[in-house]
Amino acid sequence: MLHSQFGLLSRRRFFPLFLTQFLGAFNDNLFKNALVILITFKLATAAGLNASLMVTAAAGIFILPFFLFSATAGQLADKYDKAWLIRRVKLAEIGLMVGAAAGFYWQNIYFLVTVLFLMGAQSSFFGPLKYGILPDHLAPDELISGNGLIQAATFLAILLGTLTGGLLILSTFGTTIISLGVIVVAVAGWVASRFIPGTAPAAPDIPIPANFLGETLAIVRYTAVRAEIFFPILGVSWFWLVGATFLAQVPTFGKAVLGGGEDLVTLLLLAFSVGIGIGSLLCNRLLRGEVHGTFVPLGALGISVFSVDLYLASVGWSGYASQTVTVSLFLQAWQGWRIILDMLLIAVSGGVFIVPLNAMVQARSETFHRARNIAAVNILNALFMVVSALVSMLFLASGYTVPELFLAVAMANIGVIFITLKRRRE
Repeated sequence: MLHSQFGLLSRRRFFPLFLTQFLGAFNDNLFKNALVILITFKLATAAGLNASLMVTAAAGIFILPFFLFSATAGQLADKYDKAWLIRRVKLAEIGLMVGAAAGFYWQNIYFLVTVLFLMGAQSSFFGPLKYGILPDHLAPDELISGNGLIQAATFLAILLGTLTGGLLILSTFGTTIISLGVIVVAVAGWVASRFIPGTAPAAPDIPIPANFLGETLAIVRYTAVRAEIFFPILGVSWFWLVGATFLAQVPTFGKAVLGGGEDLVTLLLLAFSVGIGIGSLLCNRLLRGEVHGTFVPLGALGISVFSVDLYLASVGWSGYASQTVTVSLFLQAWQGWRIILDMLLIAVSGGVFIVPLNAMVQARSETFHRARNIAAVNILNALFMVVSALVSMLFLASGYTVPELFLAVAMANIGVIFITLKRRRE
């Protein structure tokens, strides 16, 4: 049944969670990008380290906790009241952001990277909670709406946090502003979490083994033998591989390929983030509240078609060789509009692709194991994003261009179109 999607934002059973996760995603990226910029322009040189290597290491350090702790996070989320746990996780975030402020004050790269690792750990514990709690508070025909709103808000928060951190950290009193900002946002997230309604423990008697690496393998094996859950999980992880590839290469694409500056890169990121939001919100109208994969192949098809066109448009870009391409110059050329539209439509297709898959994992999971299945999503997401980074590095190191990397993603994605076509009604 089709109902008012934005009506959920007026419900206590949804809005406090929506606000909590938005503030959390914003804070993660505010701190992370501020740290990356600070490492690039100041801290690495001061410590006698290679800035490029440290930035790459920082990205890996943030992802590592998702491998290490997601299984335990899923077990805890199934064992206890999820709302109670969310409040504890948000309280821990306040402490970590106080630590981040101390690190910015001391300008200590090692301390700040340690805080980054702990922020990754905090995020890994929040993931199974925020998606695992949705079916507890939403009706089955509201899952598509809820997931669409969460997905749209997440990408908007990523964009805003990334831009804010990058723009402010090197300004006058930038570290002070960022330090206060991350603490204030963390406190606001904790306050919002206090309004999330409680849930009954799904599996109160499950043990929490100390061997978290063994449990990681066990949780992935559990989902792997359940095709109705595992294939949507693989689809979600594929989306993050594609999304991570595009987002990571946008700065290089905007600068080296299009000849633009920071404003053009920002426009490309904005088009991608807005596109994800549009596609995510569109799902409720397409599916009319029903949880199924009918339109997932259409999303996959759109990713490939518009990625191929992005490659063709990029190859045909003539640019302005004598000067940096500003946004106004870029949009004076029809190829510029074509590239922006391709970025937007790739992301719209991605939103149409991922939202039903997330809802399918939630709806098809047994209540007592739902959070652990979502933990498996986080584990495989992290793995696929690492693969994205490694393959992209090897591809570009071999002499290929960023547009050719986008084309390679489009070609690889063709297989996903056929797989999702085969399974769309299952």
